[in-house]
This record gives sequence, C-alpha cells and structure tokens, in this order.
Amino acid sequence: MAQQSARRGRENQGFPECFEHALGDMDQARELPYRPAAAQRRIRGRTDGSIRLRTTAIPKFSLATKGASTDGKLAKGRGVAWVNRDDVRVATILDLSVDRESGAIKVGRVVVAHDCGLVINPDGLKNQVEGNVVQSLSRTLHEEVTFDTAHVTSLDWVGYPILQFAEIPDSIEVVLVNNTPEYPAYGAGEPATCPTAAAVGNAVFDATGVRLRQTPFRPDRVKAAFS
Repeated sequence: MAQQSARRGRENQGFPECFEHALGDMDQARELPYRPAAAQRRIRGRTDGSIRLRTTAIPKFSLATKGASTDGKLAKGRGVAWVNRDDVRVATILDLSVDRESGAIKVGRVVVAHDCGLVINPDGLKNQVEGNVVQSLSRTLHEEVTFDTAHVTSLDWVGYPILQFAEIPDSIEVVLVNNTPEYPAYGAGEPATCPTAAAVGNAVFDATGVRLRQTPFRPDRVKAAFS
C-alpha cells in the first residue's frame, strides 16, 4: 500500500513535470501533420530506447492527413507528448479545436500508446487509460484550487469545475506496446495522465501559433493569450 501511494504521488508530480518538459518540444506538433517522418525521428531521438512506443502511436493517427486548419472561428490542431514514469512509457497524440471567439478548447480524438510490458488484463488496462485521459483532460482544461490570503475559495463545483460529459473526446484509442511474455509486467498505474496537458498545449500551438504555459487552459486564459 505504501508503494502504491508513493507511486501515485510520483505520477501526480509527473503531470506538471511532463508539461514543463514539453515546452521545449512544442514545434514538433507543428511538424507532425506535414513532415511525419522527420517528426518521428525527432521523437525517437529524445527517448531512452522505447522506439516502438512512438512509431506505434503515430501511424495509428493517419498523419498523412493535415492537422492544423481553420474552419471559421474554429482553429484545429494536433499535438503529441510522451513520458517515462517508473519504466512505464506513454505517448499521447490528439486532435482538438480552439474557438477563437470564446477561447474554449474541445478535444475530439485521442490515441495513447502505452508500454508497461506484459499486460495481465488488457481490457482492464484500456479502461484505466481511458479514465486517465478523461481525468487529466479535466485537470488540463478546468481544475484549479483558488485561494485568497487566508482561505481556499474553490469550495464547490462552481468554484472548482470539472470536465462535463459534452467535453469528453469523441474517440479515445489505446495501443498496447510490447504486450508479450518476453517483457516483464511493470504495472500500469496512472502514467497516462502525465502527457495530456503537454499534448493539448502542443495542439493549441499547432492550431493558433499561441503557446499556453499555465494550466488549466480556461477560455479566459486562452483568449488572453491571443491578445
């Protein structure tokens, strides 16, 4: 139980760490729709040998199609991020739209490549990863503890909003990598929460050319970044 608690703490810490680390890689989100081969080489160059993770997720997303585009007030983009937490490697790639007028972000499709070695219960793990994506999207787009000089002020669901059903992605796909007996079973946990904010930030940059450097990406914060 103590080990599980410690691991969960490290995974929660990994959420902001992964976002900060990916700030230096945001341009790769812009490359992916147009030069997928070059982008794959760049991603592989930053890993510690887990090449199959990135090369599995990227073709799954049909990168021959164009990512960034504009449809009236909606700007559309694609972003990617990855993390290695306790030998569990996760890469996330997603498509989203940004409403230039309201600043609202809607994630439409997510693909997660997840490498934790041998998986005992693949269906259970896929359910776990889907939950990781929804939870971390909520943290990326909405959740923030607010306080004044003396008290916490986010005391209810109005002050501490979470992701609504209408905001859940239309598609969450999970690709299990290295799920064969020749690899040890590292265990999954919640590392799939870690890359989400960075992937969303990369996709917003791909769509709008604006880099968001503070979560959550609330509409007012996104609109302020446009000015």
